[in-house]
Amino acid sequence: MEAADRPARLGVGVLGAGKVGSALGAALAQAGHRVVAASGVSDSSRRWAAARLGIEPVRPDEVVAAAQLILLTVPDDALPDLVGGLAATGADLRGKILVHCSGAYGLSVLEPAARKGALPLALHPVMTFTGRDDDLNRITGCSFGVTAPEPLRPIAEALVIEMGGEPVWIADTDRPLYHAALANASNHMVTLIAESEELLGRIGVEHPGRMLGPLLGAALDNVLRLGLTALTGPVVRGDAGTVRKHVDALILAAPEAADAYVALARLTADRALAAGLLKPEEAERLLDALGGNIWT
Repeated sequence: MEAADRPARLGVGVLGAGKVGSALGAALAQAGHRVVAASGVSDSSRRWAAARLGIEPVRPDEVVAAAQLILLTVPDDALPDLVGGLAATGADLRGKILVHCSGAYGLSVLEPAARKGALPLALHPVMTFTGRDDDLNRITGCSFGVTAPEPLRPIAEALVIEMGGEPVWIADTDRPLYHAALANASNHMVTLIAESEELLGRIGVEHPGRMLGPLLGAALDNVLRLGLTALTGPVVRGDAGTVRKHVDALILAAPEAADAYVALARLTADRALAAGLLKPEEAERLLDALGGNIWT
């Protein structure tokens, strides 16, 4: 059966047709729903609305009036004010499915709208969106952190599956920790790799990414398959002298990177010790190398 022939298709509105909103709106359109309205403030949001959704942005109140399913895809800090504003303006929210895509927020942020009759869902795609053409393809097969009232769980699950994703249920109270885990892995990985590329560039490596690519690809594959037992390098070997040389070099070249290195090396040593990969005496030598007069 073609998507357009499926029953119970919804009119979709997007409040914040940026990188995420336009990609999810397009994914819902591919599933046979109709994107009927979108709003966007920035020039880039307007371009994405036109290119991905095929519509010109309108006012937020027009989006709410036209749609049955409304995506709230604005930055996290703007979400409470947006929901509060929708509830305060007297917009008719009765029976409308209101979906936010924030990882950090749960259902409480939608409570003002729920009191007005909206049906609240939290559907967070575990994916990074860059505004490139491949954003839509990346949704296929990615997990969504889903939080929903019990009666709405079938709707939440169906929407995620229709977009090509995999629903993973997250308790409302666990949303901040869930999002912290994702951000720690994804965002900080980007920072660490960019920092490493810059350091290699300083010493004359012409193509740092080419050097790092195979190493990082293998490390990522290993940890996802093997967990902490995939750990390699001077910390798990107990090479305190090498670790200290790293710290000394970083203090001279990039003190802010030295801070991060020390914190992560300490965490790595703690995890390796707890897993039995590092002997207590080796861990003690490592911690001495990471402490002492580093900051003087």
